[in-house]
This record gives sequence, structure tokens and C-alpha cells, in this order.
Amino acid sequence: MTTRDPGDPHSELVVQAARLVRAIRQQEPVGAHLRVLSILDQYGALGVTALATIDRCTQPTMSAAVSRMVDLGWLTKEPNPEDARGSLVRLTEDGSGELARFRAANAGFVAERLAATDHDLADLTAAVAVLRDLLTDPDQPKE
Repeated sequence: MTTRDPGDPHSELVVQAARLVRAIRQQEPVGAHLRVLSILDQYGALGVTALATIDRCTQPTMSAAVSRMVDLGWLTKEPNPEDARGSLVRLTEDGSGELARFRAANAGFVAERLAATDHDLADLTAAVAVLRDLLTDPDQPKE
């Protein structure tokens, strides 16, 4: 039983984007470490509490995840100049490399699927532009 209106492209975009993410995750499951790497890639250095808020987990859970990734060499922790009690978490070169490896695997999955359709790179480029625009904060000035 379907509860969506496939004639509504606004809703259908959300449904299909979610299905694409699920299909990719079935190929290579996303662990907490990859979400954290991705968040830091998007936002830059953050405190553990901010990371936990963005990832929707508890601060102790995020602290444990960050500690594991520091041990792996993917993150560094340094004193927060704005909060003497806190620290800032940053991606390392190795952390960026792990994120790039994961993203390359995802890109390969999308490329393989695209090759099996009647769509071309121009169609994919247009879809990316639409998604990027939808995810851009309307209050941020355009570059």
C-alpha cells in the first residue's frame, strides 16, 4: 500500500533521494565514524557537544566515538580558544582520506546505476544542482 502521491514531484524527490541513500548504505553501511567525518568536513572544527547535536546522539556517545577516531588518527582534539573547558575536534589528513574513500565507493555505485539508465552526465549534473540548491540555507549569501 503506497501512501505517497507519485504525481507530486516535491514529495517524489524526497522519497527517491531517501531510497538512493538506503541503496548506497546497503552496499557499504555507514557507521557513526563516517557521519562524524562528514559533519566535520561540512562544518569544520566543532566541539563534541555540537557534533552530538548535529548527529542527534548523546554527548557521551559522541565523546566515545571521537576518542576512537582520535586513536585511529582520523581526528585531532585541541583546546577550544572560546571555551577553556571544551575542545575542538578536527579532521586529519587520514580522516579526510577515509571519507574520500567512502565517497568514491558511493560515486562508483551511482555511476554504475546511471550507466544502466537512459540518463546521461548532464542529467546527473542537473539533479546535483537542484539538490545542492535545496540544501543551501536561503539566509546565506550566494557566492
